[in-house]
Amino acid sequence: MRRRPSGSAADEDDDDDISPGEAVRAALTDLPDFGKSGRSRTSARASASIERSQDDPAHAASGNASPSAWGPSKSSDGAAEQAGARDMIPLAPHTAINKMQNQHIHGRSRARNPWSCSLLTLATTLTSLLLLGFTIHSFVTRQLDPKGCIMSYMDPLYAKFVDFDTEHTRFASKYSLYLYREKSVDPDTKATNIPQVKGVPVLFIPGNAGSFKQVRPLGAEAAQYFRDSVQHDLEALKRGTRSIDFFTVDFNEDLTAFHGQTMLDQAEYLNEAVAYILSLYHDPRRSARDPDLPDPSSVILIGHSMGGVVARTMLTMPNYQSNSINTIITMSAPHARAPVSFDADMVQTYKQINDYWRNAYSQKWANDNPLWHVTLISIAGGGLDTVVPSDYSSISSLVPDTHGFTVFTSSMPNVWTGMDHLSILWCDQFRKVIVRAVIDAIDAKRPNQTKPRAERMRIFKKRFLTGMESFAEKTLPREEPITLLTLEDNSNSIISQGQRLTLRGLGRSRKPRPYLLPMPPQGTPGGKKLTLLSNQRLDASGDHGMLEVLFCSVFPLQAGQSAALFSMNIDLSANTSGSTRLACKNAATDAISLPASTRTSKFSFNQSPPFTYLQYQIEDLADHQFVAIVDKAIEPSADWVIAEFSDNADSLIQTNVGLLGLLTAGVSVKLPANRPMVTEIRVPALRSSLLAYRFSIGKQACGDEPELFTPLLRQYLSEPYESKYFVNVKEANISLHGVAPFMPPSLRSQGSTDGVSLQLWSDPTCNTSFDVILKLDFRGSLGKLVMRYRTIFAAFPLLVVALVLRKQFQVYDETGVFSTFFECLDLCLRTSLPLFLIALSCFALSLARSSSAAPKPASPGIFSWQHNATEPAMNYAKNDLLLGSQDPFFWFLIPLFGVVSVGVCVILNYGALGIIHVLSVIYGLVSSRPYWIRHDERRRATTPSFVPSSPRRRIITTGILLVLVALFIPYQFAYIVACIVQIVTCIRALSFARETRSRAQLNFYNYAHSVLVLMLWILPVNMPTLVVWIHNLAVQWLTPFSSHHNVLSIMPLILLVETLTSGRMVPRVTTRMRYITNFLFILLAVYAAVYGVTWAYLLHHLVNIVAAWLVALHLSTNTISLSGLSQLLDYQDEGNDPKKQP
Repeated sequence: MRRRPSGSAADEDDDDDISPGEAVRAALTDLPDFGKSGRSRTSARASASIERSQDDPAHAASGNASPSAWGPSKSSDGAAEQAGARDMIPLAPHTAINKMQNQHIHGRSRARNPWSCSLLTLATTLTSLLLLGFTIHSFVTRQLDPKGCIMSYMDPLYAKFVDFDTEHTRFASKYSLYLYREKSVDPDTKATNIPQVKGVPVLFIPGNAGSFKQVRPLGAEAAQYFRDSVQHDLEALKRGTRSIDFFTVDFNEDLTAFHGQTMLDQAEYLNEAVAYILSLYHDPRRSARDPDLPDPSSVILIGHSMGGVVARTMLTMPNYQSNSINTIITMSAPHARAPVSFDADMVQTYKQINDYWRNAYSQKWANDNPLWHVTLISIAGGGLDTVVPSDYSSISSLVPDTHGFTVFTSSMPNVWTGMDHLSILWCDQFRKVIVRAVIDAIDAKRPNQTKPRAERMRIFKKRFLTGMESFAEKTLPREEPITLLTLEDNSNSIISQGQRLTLRGLGRSRKPRPYLLPMPPQGTPGGKKLTLLSNQRLDASGDHGMLEVLFCSVFPLQAGQSAALFSMNIDLSANTSGSTRLACKNAATDAISLPASTRTSKFSFNQSPPFTYLQYQIEDLADHQFVAIVDKAIEPSADWVIAEFSDNADSLIQTNVGLLGLLTAGVSVKLPANRPMVTEIRVPALRSSLLAYRFSIGKQACGDEPELFTPLLRQYLSEPYESKYFVNVKEANISLHGVAPFMPPSLRSQGSTDGVSLQLWSDPTCNTSFDVILKLDFRGSLGKLVMRYRTIFAAFPLLVVALVLRKQFQVYDETGVFSTFFECLDLCLRTSLPLFLIALSCFALSLARSSSAAPKPASPGIFSWQHNATEPAMNYAKNDLLLGSQDPFFWFLIPLFGVVSVGVCVILNYGALGIIHVLSVIYGLVSSRPYWIRHDERRRATTPSFVPSSPRRRIITTGILLVLVALFIPYQFAYIVACIVQIVTCIRALSFARETRSRAQLNFYNYAHSVLVLMLWILPVNMPTLVVWIHNLAVQWLTPFSSHHNVLSIMPLILLVETLTSGRMVPRVTTRMRYITNFLFILLAVYAAVYGVTWAYLLHHLVNIVAAWLVALHLSTNTISLSGLSQLLDYQDEGNDPKKQP
């Protein structure tokens, strides 16, 4: 390898192609001005420096004899005298100009000032800042979901289990177990007493930095609901319903999201806690349960955020007790992928957990599935959650429909609002739904304390879903007729076939009155459905409300038969001789709640009484002849009912517009005057979570009659179950959590989703047409990039930094000048960066096409034995690369993020320059002598910026740091130390460059600064693990991590930083070996762009490899022998001797 000799940064002034005098002239010509004006002043200083060199050879040699990090300097006094003599060669009138000057003669002014940048760089930065500003502004101000949570209140008490100690778990000194009690319900419970259990065990698991006290909203609601309602319901008690014992865990606010080992530790502790909780019910002294009930054998888990992921992890741990968990409910939990990928253990743990769950549910036989009895419900908060993207809460890639589903809080009946990451814990509407669902699923008569899995799934779907899903089960076909309805034969209450029933004002007859809708004939092309909407609640059998809906068939009462066969008898015949008897089923159990939509309505979560909606397909009503709507009000009121049979074809509008047409022209639909009450508009192209839209509806005139209700809009997805309601709608923001970046494909999807459907309820009595328009909200769509791509800034800017460093080394190896960061950034913007972004865009298009292609079935060839028969033919990692988009339409995001990354790099570089220059000024003030000392003496007395400590001391310091990494501290701590040392090196390099005004010293400063910029971009990858380690120290948990102690993960970076502290410039490489440097930086750039988001932790190791190569370049100019090592250990730094300082 042919290299330039490198004893120090100043040695780079030597060039074999020019004479020594010409080298001096070239160096003086290229000196940076550092804020001084005038070439004559610089030349005068240069001449004065040469004169001082002639008078003082030691001064000429200063800075050229810095000791190496691996051995004493080869410079001697004689060498210094030779260098001084060489500097005294007269300058020729026509000096040679080096290659850098020939190639960049117009860029010399930029090289003189590290703050200056080209017009192209400035324009790119301004464009980047504008894009970034518009995106953040959109995220903060546009397409925002309204907040509708009501605050909950409680009177908590936490009883600690002090006997759950080190005999049960090795984490007893770090974690604690508590039992929650509500003081108003259990006043006798004291925190100091031994807590007693009496109900069904439920364990709450807090999330990242969460508190055990976050259980109190759920615990209080469970205690109060059981006291006020359940314990008075004898039928529920007979079915096995009991109170809930809420347990909770104090994790000392562990940072679970940043550290995989912490997540595994929590899962291990929780399995031991579950075993301990179950043992409490076996102890008569600790249990106050009914002795006739079996002892519990399983615990229900409720997890928030990362606590939900830890709950799933428990079932994969070696200490998991089989069948001790069968129900898991999670809130805002990132199941699909890790929220950040900075920790290798976190990424690997996620992969192992998700693979375990997928493999379990891919088994053909239930006996081979260890999770067959487990139900998993994932609840997401929606767009208000700015901590965890709600897309990550989807479990469609993990669990089949028979065992779990994902639902958004805005879909839940009587909740109808989104929630942020913390309000989902205390939201009053939401906690009521959760507690009622859990209590409904309890069966204390069974050892596992819950109903069978299929019954649990029915309960959860009934409580959590809207009831309008295509698979929603109707209870009407399974019920028996229990109501006998008797009517007059001459009654005119039968509505004509095909006519709509509209009741304006119930109770006008001042007595109960039935209205009968005859069933349409079966076999209608396209099918028919019944829809009914009212602002009144439907009465169940035996209730005394205002409205009851029955599905009836004629029941001829034969001789000898008694009406006592029916538990309910509604006689509206007025005791006439001729009457018609109908055997009826009550429809109240199938009633669907909808948010009220009136002129005064603003949001769906308003506390107004909800509307009641019924919807049946005609096939579900084949056993009935009439729909009986019974007006039971005896006083006139303003309440109303609308019921009709409509054709499915008339109520469904299928749009065939593609994504491009949707974005450019939108969708416009004109609804006719004779439309059905409910109209559904399906837009299959509207499925991406990266796009937002605006929905508007034209004005609807109602004529003489006042409208019964204002338009009500439901936006919904079928996977995951996300619905949003807009009441009194005129305009609405349409955003969704559909096809999202980096998300694994669903277990049950064989293609794209059906897109968004818009379900519109409008008053059909108005008999007027109106327009419905859907258009793209471009500015609102920009904000959707923030949550989906916020981690891109941990990886994508490294693409820019790596290309700039590659260009800096390329220019340096060719010309001997190490350019500034901005100068080479300008060169990259003109050549390599655009080409790189174009190549990445083409790669993104190919990935999108391959991900949208159907998977090829395994051929029955000779290699078919390699495929497991139960292995799913789905590639769950196909969306992990690049920007994770499955749609080729979003190829433009590559150059968009490239431009934004350039601006971010410029801002960071300016920040680093500012800090270094400010600290350099402070350093200069501290190291300077008083002003009254004569100028020459002061220059001689000034401490040189590079007076490194002795090599022996540096080796000992480095060795101690590496030993600490191997035994106690994580290597991330050593990385922070290396960054601080590198900042100090940059400060000293800048100060030395100002003092010596040498081109070589400026080269070294540019080199050290670029290394610092590279290290700063890796800093976010290392910070989370360091924060976890510091947190563990704060809670006095001194057990070292099982990972993060690999010395090789940090040693090259430490050696590089230590080498730079001596002021040694990296040698130039003029042979083909320089392509290795080129290749390493290109590899870093490619990895940062393609794999950086999903596997960000590997960015540190790639930079570590680059550092190892740079260390090898530094050491290539030294010869190490045993005698050299002996001299190294005995070497005393001459720079520390004040007599030998210049």
